[in-house]
Amino acid sequence: MEDLSHCAGLALGSPTRFGNMAAPLKYFIDSTSSLWMTGGLIGKPAGVFTSTASMHGGQETTLISMALPLLHQGMILVGLPYSEKTLTSTSSGGTPYGPSHLAGPESKNPLTPEEITLCKALGKRLAKIALALQNQRDE
Repeated sequence: MEDLSHCAGLALGSPTRFGNMAAPLKYFIDSTSSLWMTGGLIGKPAGVFTSTASMHGGQETTLISMALPLLHQGMILVGLPYSEKTLTSTSSGGTPYGPSHLAGPESKNPLTPEEITLCKALGKRLAKIALALQNQRDE
């Protein structure tokens, strides 16, 4: 928990399990109650990403299931705005809630160029916001 309390920003990812985050991530998030009680994550930016076996395998609901506890923690949710052109042209994965990957039934599909672009866009946006907030705290 100490690492989380010292982070400037947080990116969480999970495969989709029936439209939800995987149980190990849920277990981890459930263990952060001490940070919730002390407000240790309030005001820190966070982003989420996922991977599914099928195109309609629950990408958006999984991202939302990961976002809800972050909002309870008081974190600032960072997504992908539609100004990111790849978001409107991808045919495999990517939502305003965060990047996603279409892994295929046997999880053998490599990341597409569009998926990589969206992942980099979220990472860049998350880092930029984390740095700006950190600089503001340091003033």
